[in-house]
Amino acid sequence: MEQGNFLTSLLPLVVLFGIFYFLIIRPQQQQAKKHKEMLANLTKGDKIVTNGGLIAEIVKVEEDFIKVKLEENNFAKIEKEFVAKKYEINLNKDK
Repeated sequence: MEQGNFLTSLLPLVVLFGIFYFLIIRPQQQQAKKHKEMLANLTKGDKIVTNGGLIAEIVKVEEDFIKVKLEENNFAKIEKEFVAKKYEINLNKDK
């Protein structure tokens, strides 16, 4: 009888953890995996957006850093982890 009470009191916690996992943990893991793959596939000429909001073009990809061109004669070296996303211009906008 006590074992049945224990299982029924534990069941809501298990269900809550399951919901928490599928709504919060799993999507974050998938997003981190996509970001890591994107960083690994960066190449010269790609346009990126940094965490600070700068749009830059990649000049050289190194192991931990990326050399980028901000403007015509402005270059910077940033750590790969500060790349937020690739910048892709969509020229075929639907009106």
